[in-house]
Amino acid sequence: MDFNAEIISVGSELLLGQILNTNAQFLSKELALLGINVYHHTAVGDNAYRMKNVIQNAQERANFIILTGGLGPTKDDVTKQTLAKLLQAELVYDKDALTKIMNYFKKANRTMTENNRKQALVIKGAHVLENKTGMAPGMVYVHNEIIYILLPGPPHELQPMFLNEVKPFLHKQGYLSHFIISRVLRFYGIGESQLESELEDLIENQTNPTIAPLATRGEVTIRLTARGKTEKEVNELLDKEEKKVLERTGRYFYGYDSTSLPLEVSKLLEQKNLRIASAESLTGGLFSQLLTKVSGAGSIFNGGIVSYTDEVKENILQVPRDILQRDGAVSSNCALKMAENVRDLLQADIGISFTGVAGPSKSENKEIGTVFIGLAFKKEPTVVYPLNLVGSRDTIRKSSANYGFYYLLKHLKKGE
Repeated sequence: MDFNAEIISVGSELLLGQILNTNAQFLSKELALLGINVYHHTAVGDNAYRMKNVIQNAQERANFIILTGGLGPTKDDVTKQTLAKLLQAELVYDKDALTKIMNYFKKANRTMTENNRKQALVIKGAHVLENKTGMAPGMVYVHNEIIYILLPGPPHELQPMFLNEVKPFLHKQGYLSHFIISRVLRFYGIGESQLESELEDLIENQTNPTIAPLATRGEVTIRLTARGKTEKEVNELLDKEEKKVLERTGRYFYGYDSTSLPLEVSKLLEQKNLRIASAESLTGGLFSQLLTKVSGAGSIFNGGIVSYTDEVKENILQVPRDILQRDGAVSSNCALKMAENVRDLLQADIGISFTGVAGPSKSENKEIGTVFIGLAFKKEPTVVYPLNLVGSRDTIRKSSANYGFYYLLKHLKKGE
């Protein structure tokens, strides 16, 4: 059966601009992966009359209607009541949900007010969706060949309910004849146009899986999407296509799905039991900031020195004065000494350094975008990577930090 879906987001706070409608975005992505077309998004306030009109409009153009929000205990939570009245269905208490709510208040040593019982109401005959991260259950109800799915509004409740309750139910009931799975491959150090050029014939001849390149925030991703009758079949198709892609572009590949360069670096440093220290000039501590955003950074990061002046480079990082006078602070030799010395000063296994010209004007007669990144591993020759970057001052600084993670990741993966 082909489904045309409409997502109805309930909540006056959405219309007032007080919160972003991230639920609709999440559900649209998930439904696309299931092969379900989403043709309309609707937002409506906590008003039964207007909600009724919105649902009636959806009934005229969709056979798969998702309502999010309005399942809670307050007077303005009227989603299931409005739908039940419209469909002339009865609301009944779900025993498991009611027991869970009562146990919550008992365990919290709080008095349970009568309106909290309202959260356990479900449409009679509906398939009840357990809420493992909140109180109000969701439900799936089929009426006149239209599937209605009611989900709680908070994203931390809605998302796991859809993934762990709704999707398996739809497959089990035979509503979905195929599995559609996407896999995102992440690349750095290559532009979108170059990546597309490398994969041009694969993109032009794509069928199943499909290949979709996307550039975001200085990096490029490839989304592979495959369809099949079983998960095993789909994953085999994705594996085969991924192999073709990486045979051509693997040197730029660094991870899957929602990972990041700092996260991948952190994981490898932890696996190898290595600690790093940083010396940053043009990046002004940005590398350290990005690394310490990752949970558990204390086990891999000793610290950093922001050496924005030549005096700090010489007196704190102990870069020889003759290098600063002869080659300049923006030089390969300066980056080399910064990396080696911060490693030794902060007693780390690896030192990384950043020096360069971010703008808005030249420095030491060197062009804007001239950057040097040093990597100093113990018992290995120090490597310095020169870069010529373009863009705004902020873009150059961010790109420099990301390239530091990229080169570090490649070095850590050597021999694997």
